[in-house]
Amino acid sequence: MRSDRRLGVGVLGAHAWAEKAHLPGHFANPRTRLVAICDVVEDRARAMADRFEIPFVTTDPDELIAHSGVEMVDVCTPTDTHLDLSLRSIAAGKHVLCEKPLARNADDAFRAARAASEKGVRTKLGFTFRFSPAIRLMREWIAEGRFGQILHVHGLEQNSQFLSPDEPLRQVPADVDATQLIPSSVVGYGSHLVDLIRWCAGEFDSVVSTMNNYVPKRQVRGYEGYAELPIEDGTVALVEFASGAQGMMQTSYVAIGNYPGVEIRIYGTEMAAVARLVTEGGIAETLHIATPDDVEFRPVTVPGDRFPAGTDVRTPWAELYYRNLTRIYADEILDARSEECTFYDGAKSQEIVDALSTSYAERRWVDLPKS
Repeated sequence: MRSDRRLGVGVLGAHAWAEKAHLPGHFANPRTRLVAICDVVEDRARAMADRFEIPFVTTDPDELIAHSGVEMVDVCTPTDTHLDLSLRSIAAGKHVLCEKPLARNADDAFRAARAASEKGVRTKLGFTFRFSPAIRLMREWIAEGRFGQILHVHGLEQNSQFLSPDEPLRQVPADVDATQLIPSSVVGYGSHLVDLIRWCAGEFDSVVSTMNNYVPKRQVRGYEGYAELPIEDGTVALVEFASGAQGMMQTSYVAIGNYPGVEIRIYGTEMAAVARLVTEGGIAETLHIATPDDVEFRPVTVPGDRFPAGTDVRTPWAELYYRNLTRIYADEILDARSEECTFYDGAKSQEIVDALSTSYAERRWVDLPKS
């Protein structure tokens, strides 16, 4: 039975990504209502409250979490606050949507996933690109067996956001160990690729990676002047899957190309597909397929019913994907549907990112735990 009631949402964080993706997604969804918003800068929270018709404004996250009308808490705050705010929301019996990464290590992420399971609340990680209509159609084809046996999976992420040393890099802890390479692009963008690849090809069995710092001196948010930090600007990795398939992955802060520049390629015995989540000419994404008897890739039009109401392939990607995410999450909660892209998935992604970092640091293949 489809519920007619609307889910009460409280949003923690009112900065750029909340304004661009989270808030428009909830506001456009007829099954959710924005009840409360919180930000450490009250004027910023009030500006978003005025724009998105949110009745309750606070600078205290506990006040928002305790609000009787808030059923789901959306954590859209700086990385180091994600785990604590998520755990506090879970303890209060609230469903939680959290931006990635959920935690700085896999153990903490698994701890949050267990806490949500024990409390009986639903969770979702902000893996934006899972909610691309093209990716979701491709994933359905995989589930239906249309690819046959999957042989190769490639994940690419081109992004030159931080090629210039004058562009302040985000999410670098103040107490970071600057004596060794600091995983960064593999965390910020690699976690998305890992999640998409794992969703499409199944569990990772073993990984090996190489990493490098290409901008040795740059502006870093929270640091004065130009910081000399060995930030990991690019990672290339090989993957062996439990299924026997092979994979490769690249993530970068310095590869010239469109943001977000995500591309997933799936090669099977019966079909191959390339999904490019790259905004070009006003088009947010494209999907191409090839078959053994027609080896030239040809474009596929994703059906209109795969898009949230009021959107199409020309809708800006951040709004398009988050409108899909919030729509699917509200349906899961209100209609007791099966969950996907949960805190557990976030923990598995973090576990693989941690393995990639270990592989580089120790110059060896790293096996993933069996699960």
